Amino acid sequence: DLYFLLGRHAIDMSELMKNGLKERGVPFYIDSPTNQQFLLLTDEQTERLKHDVVYSFWEKPDEDHTVIRLVTDWATTEAQVLELVQVICTCLKNS
Repeated sequence: DLYFLLGRHAIDMSELMKNGLKERGVPFYIDSPTNQQFLLLTDEQTERLKHDVVYSFWEKPDEDHTVIRLVTDWATTEAQVLELVQVICTCLKNS
């Protein structure tokens, strides 16, 4: 059952990240039940964030916005998630 245990941990950390960001008003592109979360940011916010956060480009839904993908895994810690939420919110607040 190790595979399922590790997968559950990744999803739990992703939910922690999603809830922390949603509570602070960060917009999501879709409501993902997986270990992947998709944020809908302005291009300016995306540009700012790239200096502090590693993320994957997902798509450009229009000319002014970018969807980025954030992923958790079996080794992601709660402390890392909370720090990530803080960094993202600080970057977006300053944009």
